[in-house]
Amino acid sequence: MKGHPIGLHGPAAGREPARVLRSIERFALAPASAAPLAVLRIGLAAVLLLQAALVAPALFELYGRSGILQGPLRDVFARTELPRIGWAVELLAPLGVGEDSVILGTGVIYVLALAALLVGWWTRAAAVLAWLTHLMLMTTANSTVYGVDSFANIFLFYLVWMPSAAAFSLDLQLGRVRGGPTPAARLGLRVVQLHLSVVYLASGLGKAAGEPWWNGEAIWRSVMLPEYRQFDLAWLADAPWLAVVAGWTVLLVEIGYAFLIWPRRTRLPWVVATVALHAGIALFMGLLVFGAIMAVLTIAAFAVQSEPPGPAAPGAAARRAQAS
Repeated sequence: MKGHPIGLHGPAAGREPARVLRSIERFALAPASAAPLAVLRIGLAAVLLLQAALVAPALFELYGRSGILQGPLRDVFARTELPRIGWAVELLAPLGVGEDSVILGTGVIYVLALAALLVGWWTRAAAVLAWLTHLMLMTTANSTVYGVDSFANIFLFYLVWMPSAAAFSLDLQLGRVRGGPTPAARLGLRVVQLHLSVVYLASGLGKAAGEPWWNGEAIWRSVMLPEYRQFDLAWLADAPWLAVVAGWTVLLVEIGYAFLIWPRRTRLPWVVATVALHAGIALFMGLLVFGAIMAVLTIAAFAVQSEPPGPAAPGAAARRAQAS
């Protein structure tokens, strides 16, 4: 043994990998409350129901072959390798079911699935139907889709597998699922948290790689483009430093998200900053659904208590008995 550095051999060296594995296991699988996943389920379903109400008046214009994008043109823009309404139309045509009926039926199933998801009734089946019909609607009207639709579909897919019914649900009240902390709830929560951390970090670094977010140009364009303009902010031309500060703030919030939303001391300020950022997007750019969904995701992932309650502290009488 002479000549070998101290600490590389013996029981201590064998304990180190085991300690690392235990830490990973605690991080990913320590039993946790399903409350954050339930809040994600409820918040996402509520926002998507709001979006459905906004889209409903233009249902056939968006998804029909005689709508805004007609016939083959719509099919060119559609992502044909994924499920879409056209598949259901072709499948049901021999039965005499027309395109309008298929579109309406898909929309009704989607809304009913979201309502069931909201209250947690047959939650997993509702998540499957909501995800599938959302995917069909999204791929059929692919030219009108933007980032929030992709986010919504991804997290609907997560809800298919996560135990979101284990809290705040009819399924729990009716005894269809068990409540209480579970490793599955912890794993589901970690997936959501890590996903959001990577997304915000990538978005922030992507913005930081160009000049527009450093010199205020990106902020100026965001509030002045006709399709996003909600208020007359032309006066920003006389105070360009405000746009610069706003751009730097966006970079700080997004890049800092992956690092500062995890520690307990900085978690709440970063949740508030992130929600405020998306509230600003909704207010000044009119992207209400986008702002609401992103706020729901952060609140559910980092602002809802996931740790199971610890053992109750002994009462005064018990403490006196222990002392005596």
